[in-house]
Amino acid sequence: MTRTDLLVLHTLRCGGHSGLARVSAATGLDESAVESELIDLAVAGLVTHQMGAWGLTESGRATDAEWITEELESGGARPAITAAFERFLVLNPELLDLCTAWQMRPVDGVLTVNDHRDRSYDDRVLDRFSDLDQRAAAVCAELSAALPRFGRYRVRLRETLGRARAGELEYLADHTTSYHTVWAELHEDLLATLGITRW
Repeated sequence: MTRTDLLVLHTLRCGGHSGLARVSAATGLDESAVESELIDLAVAGLVTHQMGAWGLTESGRATDAEWITEELESGGARPAITAAFERFLVLNPELLDLCTAWQMRPVDGVLTVNDHRDRSYDDRVLDRFSDLDQRAAAVCAELSAALPRFGRYRVRLRETLGRARAGELEYLADHTTSYHTVWAELHEDLLATLGITRW
């Protein structure tokens, strides 16, 4: 089981500056447990609290890199995480295209902002999201089998898609905890875990 201090620190690494509620949702820990960990991490100089949000210090970023590398190597998880990451990369362009399709819609051959008045169009995009999500579930299962802390992404992706299907349309691509946001955090987590830089 992943240490809670690692979970909390790494959540800030992948999601950026966040309030208690967001860190709690990302980790699956209750807010009091998250706050306790954050205070301890702040005392250690690994995180700071400014304007209602917690974020990493440079020392926190370096410590996170050490902790997750140790976790990856001690469990022999690198080959499985690398293989799952390659499958994730196949899905990533499709996810980005779907987010664009959700936010923009062709009208008379011109892309315009999707006002979500065309329910049949939205339903088609939602169906495509659901299809992608089923394939993403298999990748998430591989990841969580190798490192259990990845299991929370599956829960969060399923929840956001469910909310969008229930009518909270912003939970696909336009909310701070949308499907797209959770996906981006998963992408960042994979890069960080494997020690891959974007540029």
